[in-house]
Amino acid sequence: MSRSIAVDLHVNGRLRELRVAPHATLLSVLRDQLSLCGAKRGCNQGVCGACTVLLDGDPVRACLSLAANCEQSEITTVEGLAHDGTLAPVQQALIAANAVQCGFCTSGVVLSAHALLARNPTPTVAEVREALSGNLCRCSGYRKIVDAVVGVAGRGS
Repeated sequence: MSRSIAVDLHVNGRLRELRVAPHATLLSVLRDQLSLCGAKRGCNQGVCGACTVLLDGDPVRACLSLAANCEQSEITTVEGLAHDGTLAPVQQALIAANAVQCGFCTSGVVLSAHALLARNPTPTVAEVREALSGNLCRCSGYRKIVDAVVGVAGRGS
């Protein structure tokens, strides 16, 4: 029988009291215990960015973050960006620009862009490219993604 530990996680503004394996990643807890499947299990090595979530407003790789180390932090997943059924501006901009194709990378891109716009409401194209450099997309040439983020700049993330 594997041992578990008690972990209190603040996810999308809600306290979640959980029992997790000591080695459980934040990604596995979000997906398997909380059914928040926006963060994707891609490379599972912190390279692709598909598992990106916000930890106290900063993008982190959930596949590399131990859930037990995330206590006392606010975790935001892509599911937590919409309010009262309204998507966040960066989500709306990506849709309007047809900047998503298969969608596998989209939640990580959205959260990285959201974090950038929260820190810098008017980023340059170079700053957007830098902020999204850890989010790999196999479908697009990134142009529409970058254009959408630049387009939403100044209107809120």
